[in-house]
Amino acid sequence: MMNLSTEHIVSDPDMCFGKPRISGTRLTVKDVISHHRFQGMSAEEIADDWKVSLAAVYAAFAYYYDHKEEIDRSFIEDKQFIQSLRASNRSLLDALKHRSI
Repeated sequence: MMNLSTEHIVSDPDMCFGKPRISGTRLTVKDVISHHRFQGMSAEEIADDWKVSLAAVYAAFAYYYDHKEEIDRSFIEDKQFIQSLRASNRSLLDALKHRSI
């Protein structure tokens, strides 16, 4: 019996930094989950927007649930990285607000 995730999901160190992605695309599993979880997109909307099969989107969901802890940790690390960048770099708007006239 073929595992659907391996039919649709591939990983190549020379593409998308080796992150698991839908075969034939640059759409990573993490991107699919992000669109679904944070933007509220349905599987059908993701498939339509990215011109991939619905089966590939569901394979990405299956891959995510097989590797949930690792991918969720990646989301947390991304959030922490963004927070550290914001903390260490003032925005141009903030700099202009505090500039003497």
